Order: sequence, then structure tokens, then C-alpha cells
Amino acid sequence: MSETITHDPPPAPGGRQSGPLIVTEDTELLDDLLRLCAAAGATPEVRHSVPGAAGYRAGAAGAVAGPSAAYPQRGGWDAAPLVLVGDDAARRVRGALRRRGVVLVGRDQDDPGVWQRAVEIGADHVLMLPDGEQWLVDRIADVTEGVSRPALTVGVIGGRGGAGASTLACALAVTSAREGKRSLLVDADPLGGGLDVLLGGETADGLRWPAFAASRGRVGGGALEASLPELHSLRVLSWDRGDCVAVPPPAVRAVLAAARRRGGTVVVDLPRRIDDGVAEVLSQLDVGLLVVPAELRAVAAAGRVATAVGMVLRDLRVAVRGPYASGLDDREVARLLGLPLAGEVPVESGLLRATESRRPPGTSARGPLARFCREFWERALAETDGVV
Repeated sequence: MSETITHDPPPAPGGRQSGPLIVTEDTELLDDLLRLCAAAGATPEVRHSVPGAAGYRAGAAGAVAGPSAAYPQRGGWDAAPLVLVGDDAARRVRGALRRRGVVLVGRDQDDPGVWQRAVEIGADHVLMLPDGEQWLVDRIADVTEGVSRPALTVGVIGGRGGAGASTLACALAVTSAREGKRSLLVDADPLGGGLDVLLGGETADGLRWPAFAASRGRVGGGALEASLPELHSLRVLSWDRGDCVAVPPPAVRAVLAAARRRGGTVVVDLPRRIDDGVAEVLSQLDVGLLVVPAELRAVAAAGRVATAVGMVLRDLRVAVRGPYASGLDDREVARLLGLPLAGEVPVESGLLRATESRRPPGTSARGPLARFCREFWERALAETDGVV
């Protein structure tokens, strides 16, 4: 085998990748791979040899044919974001340029020679159908959506009722959007009245949580984003005013995973109770903020919340809100709870009047709440980038 250079395929214009390249003459395997591509929302290029060679498939099922409008030539082996090589075609691709993103796909679980063939073509993975179908659908969808770094995902939860968690969650999302980041605000509290109301958008067009209750498996990140109301330059996933007060945990998992794949930031307003759906959210958070008023009873209640949340979420920090009771300050509250201090959430005069006038928390870029949020994002993003 000749020495070659491994390189990554270039992205398609506009940030969205082209579909995968399938190389196989096995019509049954091809039909399965086309079905999985359709499930992932991808249109593949299909050939029975390495491009340069002549033939590739014209339709969804049947014999291999010549070029067609259904599967046009788009750049071939080196440009495809993912290459799926049928085990029958391994011999024909041995001399192809080495690159990342090659998957050798077969059916015979007991074939010991498949690993040698994978080494010969430089495959990253060996996949056997039908066992690996879900993994492959996810991988195809990732490359089709042009997935990069997942969104920095922050959950906000009150240490007691009325702590101001929803206000802080909205302010964090509004501040992130104002800084030019792709931002999504998720309302995980079905009994909270709806964050779209707090943002002044309860009549805005777009889907709410009940529309996703039947979601399973993989939800397209782009389709999710486009379906949600856009308020104050951010997307909002909230509850409607109907009777649905719960979404099954698999749907919560699928929707939040899709949101995170889009990158940017995701802020989740959490309820104080921990059920299976909330546990799904907690498992996908990068950071949690526990909002605690600086009073002894609130600290005692927050300790119970912290214990429950900490069973799932590793990085939980306390955000202390004044005014302070006698003998307490933000550091003392953090010490009593045994949590890192995220900072003091400032009291912003006029915030209630602003909310009543349909201006969401954090709208005033020069206000103390927006300043707190901006500094939080700067620190959190720096930690994610490994700067601190």
C-alpha cells in the first residue's frame, strides 16, 4: 500500500455539509444504507467503486446505474464528510487516498477478516448491521448538520420558591443573544407559567413542549431551531397554556441533545422538583446555577435542592441574591452550602416595571444584571476553551 496523506474533508458552503458517500455493489446493503440516510435527513452520493470509477446508483432500490439527478456527483471520496464502504467493496478502495471518516459496513458478525480489511482501507470504524443502525443514523445526521462544538449548556434552579431563577435564566439568554451567540432558552418547568410570557411572546408563532412529546431517537437540530418562537434574537422552548404538564424523558433527551448540537449557548430554567425528565436535563448540563436569597431559611431549603441536583450534576455553583440577612454574605452562603460561588446576583431597580412593560430581564445592556450575566458567560466560555 502506497504512503498517502490523511486529511479532513472540506465543509460545504454555508456551514451545512453534503451527504455521505456510499461505496458498495451489494444491493441489499445499499437499500439499508439508503434507508438510514433518509432517517438522518441526508441525500448520499452512491457508487460501486472509488470516484474516478464510472457507475453510481440512480434510485432508492434496484440495480446500480449511471449518473442521475437523484444522486448527482458532488466531489467524491476526498470531499465527502463521511464515507460508508460496504464490506464487498473493501478490495476496490484499497488504493484510495487515506482520510478520516471512513466506516466499513458489513453484516457478518463472525467474519474475522473484516478487521484486516478495515486496516487496509484506513477505516475509522467497523459497523455491523443491524446492530449498529442507531449509531450510524446519528453519525450521518452529525455530518449532514455540520456539527461542531456542542452548546455551552447552563441550568438555573431556585434554592427556594421565588428565588429569581427564571429571571436570571432569561437574563442569561438575552445577554448571550445580545453578544451575538446562537442562544436558546428552555423552560423545563411546566408549572411555571411559561417563559414566553416573561419575554412578552406568549402569542408568538412556533412550537411549544407538547408538540415534542412523541419525539424519539434523533431530532434534527436545524429543524428544531426553525420551529421555535424567536424572541429578542433568541429561540425559546416554553410551555403552552394547555393541559399537558409532562413530556416523556426520551423526548426531553432527544430535544435537548438536538439543541446542544447547534452550538452557541443553551439556558434551561429548572423546576425545584427532580423527576425523570428533569434528570435527563441535568445529565446534559455543563454548569448549574443555584439561586439562593441570602437568608437562613433559603439557605436551608437550598441545601436540600443542592443534594438532589448534585446526584446528577457535577458542576453546581451558587449565585447569591441580596439583600443580606444579618451575619450572611455571598461567601458565607457558599460556605454553608459547600458549593463554589458563581457571584452575587445584583438587585436591579426598575426590573419589575420593565417586566410589566414587556421588556425581559437583562434587556438593559448597562444594567447590573446584564453585567453579571456578561461576566458569567466570559468566565464560563473561557473555562470551556481551557483558558482558565
